[in-house]
Amino acid sequence: MPKISAFEKHFDRYEEWFLENKYAYQSELDAVKLLMPKFEKGLEVGIGTGRFAVPFNIKNGVEPSSEMRKIAMQRGLNVVDGVAENLPFGDNSFDLVLMVTTVCFVDDVLKSFKECFRVLKNNGTILIGFVDRESTIGKIYQANKEKSLFYKEATFYSTSEIVELLYEAGFKNFNFSQTIFKKLDEIKEKEPVRHGFGKGSFIVISAKK
Repeated sequence: MPKISAFEKHFDRYEEWFLENKYAYQSELDAVKLLMPKFEKGLEVGIGTGRFAVPFNIKNGVEPSSEMRKIAMQRGLNVVDGVAENLPFGDNSFDLVLMVTTVCFVDDVLKSFKECFRVLKNNGTILIGFVDRESTIGKIYQANKEKSLFYKEATFYSTSEIVELLYEAGFKNFNFSQTIFKKLDEIKEKEPVRHGFGKGSFIVISAKK
């Protein structure tokens, strides 16, 4: 079962996060942008309200939460009901698949990555954005999980765990970017974006089919 109950009830709080943490959000966009390839047809898995799809002109999305789906569609996106483990698309349909802060909410990450591999064209790119469990913010989220509106049911992963699962799903040619080097309440301007991982809390992994 997709972990969507909090998003169904508190979609307004989800939207507010991006306004309250605008510099963190912009930094995350920059980290994705650093690794974003040129593409013709993109898909975001776990598109939410479209906060990442819209800036990158990704027109297609999968989202199990009806409330989030509604907002994304109001933003002009083509969004279908579905889960990452069973994408409702044919083989070799897209040249880009994006997943941002989605892996912590899916039931079976490996199956999700295998599905992304299946719907990608040969030499297509997957981009995974997530909070590293071993980072400063990852540790804070992990410690406060039970009190969190959205992360109560989340499972956090380290960068090496995500790489291992992507590799097992068939992906290759890995690249990394990182940002968010402070705690969220300390961020008063856009954070730098750097290649690699291990220092930032928000990591983006790019890999090829």
